[in-house]
Formats: sequence, C-alpha cells, structure tokens
Amino acid sequence: MSSLASVPLSISDARAAFAGGRGYLAACTVGLPPRATVRAVTADVEAAAGGVPDLTAYSAAVEQTRALFAELVHIAPGRVAIGSQASVSAALVAGALPDGSEVLVPEGEFSSIVLPFVHAGRGIRVRTAPLADLADHVSNETRLIAFSVVQSATGDVADADAIVAAAERHGALTLCDATQAVGWLPVQASRFDAVICHAYKWLCAPRGVSFLTVSDRLLREMPARLAGWYAGEDPWASCYGGDGRLAGDARRFDVSPAWQAFVGAAPALELFASLDPDALRAHATGLAAAFRSGARIAEPVRASAIVTWTDPGGADLARLTSAGMVASGRAGRARVAFHVFNDESDVDSALAALGR
Repeated sequence: MSSLASVPLSISDARAAFAGGRGYLAACTVGLPPRATVRAVTADVEAAAGGVPDLTAYSAAVEQTRALFAELVHIAPGRVAIGSQASVSAALVAGALPDGSEVLVPEGEFSSIVLPFVHAGRGIRVRTAPLADLADHVSNETRLIAFSVVQSATGDVADADAIVAAAERHGALTLCDATQAVGWLPVQASRFDAVICHAYKWLCAPRGVSFLTVSDRLLREMPARLAGWYAGEDPWASCYGGDGRLAGDARRFDVSPAWQAFVGAAPALELFASLDPDALRAHATGLAAAFRSGARIAEPVRASAIVTWTDPGGADLARLTSAGMVASGRAGRARVAFHVFNDESDVDSALAALGR
C-alpha cells in the first residue's frame, strides 16, 4: 500500500479506475491504462503541442515513478535504475559477469532474458534446465541464475525460495525477471542481485518504462556500459563532455527516460501502490482458479493469475476472440490472465465461449 494512502484502495474502487477491462484477459500481453494515466498523457501532449513542455515535471515524474516502484518491491529508491526494455537491463547484468561464466536459465524462458547472455561473447555459456527443479541444477560452475518468477508462456510460478537458497550455497548471482509478476504477485527485490521489470503489462503503464534493481554486489561489480547524460549524479549538469560524475547509487545505470511514458506511468504505479498486495493477489489468482475449475484445467503447484492450456491449432483462442474477448496464444497454448479490472463475469464469459 502506498505510503501516501492511509487506507488501502479496494479492488472494486481500483476496477473503477479503468475505463475498460470487461472481457479483456490479456494483462500478460499488455496492460490497460487507467483513467488517470490517460488524463496525464493527454494533458502533457496538449501542453507540448501548445508550446509549453514542462521538463521539470518530466524529471519529477521519473523520480516519482522510481520511488513508487521501489515501494512496490520493498527496496530503497537508490537501488532502482530506470530503463526502457528488459533486454537492455539483462545486457547490463551480462556485462558484470567474468569471461567464461556459466548462466543457468529455465527451458523455454522469455528470450529477452536469455539472448543477452547467449550473445554476450567472452566465452559466457548458457545452460538450461526445467523450471520445476531449476534449483537442483545449480552447480559450483554457475555464476548467474536468470529466471522469470512467473513464466510468460505458461504462467508457472518459479520456486524462488529454492533458487535463492541454491544460489547462496554455490555463490551464484540471481537475476529475477518480474515483468509478469509485479502488479499481482508480491516481489521482495532485496532477495535477488537484480530484478528486472517492464511496467507495461501488469502495472498498466505506457510501454517504455522498465526498472532494474541492483544489490550491493552488483553495484560494485557491474560497469555502467550504457552511461549517458541521465546517469550522472546531477543529470542536468553532466550533459556535455566526459567529466561528469556518475551517480553513486543505481541511478548510474539509468538510461535517458522516455518522458511521456513516465508521465503516464506515475499515476498507474500510484494506483497499484495504493492497493493491498495480498488482496490483489487473492483477487487475481481466485479468478484464475475459478476459470481453471470450470475449464477442467489442473491447478498449478503455485497459484498464478495466468492460465494456459494446450491449443495447438488455436481453436480455443479463436472461440474466445469470436465471443468478443481478448486473450492470447503462446508456444502452442491458449493464454488468459485475470487482473484487477476483471471480475467473475469475465470468468463466466470465457467459460461460455469455450463451451465449458
């Protein structure tokens, strides 16, 4: 819950913050902007069109968004770097690995968390193992474990406790992609050496706003390979030349922000920071469980807001689409997601569309 709010926002009040959502089961693909985000971005574009863009307000939106994300993942704002894409942050982490390092990733992991290591060069090797027992495959050769806490293709929730424990036993770093988690599943960023999150899915922000949290260890070892003017201790004083002093905290890994995206992100993250995270998780996973029960899909080991099932020809996805619902298909599976703007009527409509 946001420190600005004394009482958590109810799920029903949060649902009312969105203009759409009925029949929309694709937060795992792209979130819907809340009304406040639409107003903020519209007002900014109109102001800019009128010749009065507000650079001070842009910087304030960036810092507000950073602080709100830090609050959502329970870490200090100085541990949070801003970015634009998950793969860019993953490439930064790859730059911190010694030559010849082994990186362990789950089979079928999202490519933005794999390819930066596959193509890192310097003899860095990527090894895969099943997500279900990923922790058992960590060895003394493993330098980094990179994984999504919620898998994009399947919705499976990783056993983060076991992975972190295995990393500690073998002295490995951990990189957790929380893009499919933050916004419905509570994440404690300080448990990992790095957490990456793009905010355009479950946090319902405009695309172009991502975050990277770093541990003390990474802050010491990771070079600021993407340093630009915004990575300075005082960005507006380091716009020229090469003498600018980098920020002493995670801001040294900042990339120049897409201003209007952050203008829209600030109210979206404020909305989610105002919710009780346990109530939001119960709401999302409860709807998903009701859908699984009606569709006769087995419950996962760990509750998830994403439901997927085998649909190689796309027939079920076509049925949902024909019924006016928005869902998605990944890796030969149909995929639906339940978020704060959904309710029981969406479960009923989806089941009816599938003839269940």
